[in-house]
Amino acid sequence: MAKIELFYDWKINPDSLGRSELPLRNNLMTLLQAVRSQGSISAAAKALDLSYRHVWGELKKWEAQLGQDLIVWDKGQPARLSIFGDKLLWTERQTQARLAPQIETIRADLERAMSLALDPNAHVLTLHASHDDALSGFRDHAAQQGLHLDLKFNGSLVALQDLNEGRCTIAGFHTLANVSPQSHIARVYKPLLKPGLHKLMGFAARQQGLITAPGNPFQLQSLADVVQRRARFANRAESTGTRVLLDHWLKAHSRQPLDIHGYESIELSHAAVAERVASGQADVGLGTQLAAFQRGLCFVPWVEERYYFVCLKSAVDDPAISKMQAALSSPSWMQALTQLQGYTPHAPGQVLSLRHELPWWQYKKPKI
Repeated sequence: MAKIELFYDWKINPDSLGRSELPLRNNLMTLLQAVRSQGSISAAAKALDLSYRHVWGELKKWEAQLGQDLIVWDKGQPARLSIFGDKLLWTERQTQARLAPQIETIRADLERAMSLALDPNAHVLTLHASHDDALSGFRDHAAQQGLHLDLKFNGSLVALQDLNEGRCTIAGFHTLANVSPQSHIARVYKPLLKPGLHKLMGFAARQQGLITAPGNPFQLQSLADVVQRRARFANRAESTGTRVLLDHWLKAHSRQPLDIHGYESIELSHAAVAERVASGQADVGLGTQLAAFQRGLCFVPWVEERYYFVCLKSAVDDPAISKMQAALSSPSWMQALTQLQGYTPHAPGQVLSLRHELPWWQYKKPKI
């Protein structure tokens, strides 16, 4: 069976070159079409602005690879395609005609991508972040401002690890601010964030709480109720900020993971937790108010947390970071953010003091 590999060509000055009549070009098919239309190898070579030797050599090479004649090589007769050559050219043209709309879409997408790369006013920023519906909306808003976010959703801890290991330029995470320096939250985040190395940027405050079925049939008002009533729980992965919040509560209240019925049941996003509750596969899960609202579910507020962006200090003056700050602080985005259920702006786009925002981050003062 033949193996097909696709390639594309890129012309910086397309106005000076005519576009091929076919959405995809193939060197062999181009040679066969030229031989058919020109009636000889020499005429085909001239039409293609190639040497006779090159065209003849390419045709012979392909015949050896395919194990069949492509050209009828009768001496003294005009070159013509063999039966196999005709069949090969016909099937390729038929396939191209059938796939032309899809291929044209791909071509147009590539052209847009390359135009972006050549636009000095456009910027691309690699962002790994904890899943957040408002952030998805900001990505669309930023694109209208010429900032294109190469966004990958990971858990908060993975996003910060990716930043520290050079896999992204900026990371997004969420946490509680007012917790003890000895808390589980502080112990988890402190090794990943270093004053003097990282710069914090504001984004939003958001409500997180219990997502339940409409009417809250178990009458759950707290995580203690979830434990006591053995409600089926939809949990988040270990690397997520929401899982850190849950484990923080467990440790603070001397509880064990197995006290929560369904602790081992993992979902990948707030939306997935809400979907699981909506489908009746779980009674409750932790998530944002917006995720519950979008699916018509009940929401019981638990905590207000802050969602931050963080980058290395060395990157804070990069043009793409500056573009992001401007987009975050724009009136149009702040208005859009306040319209999302459970969200309020929190110093959007401002560079913040890590120690001030997260007072549990404290250096031990060296003894003098």
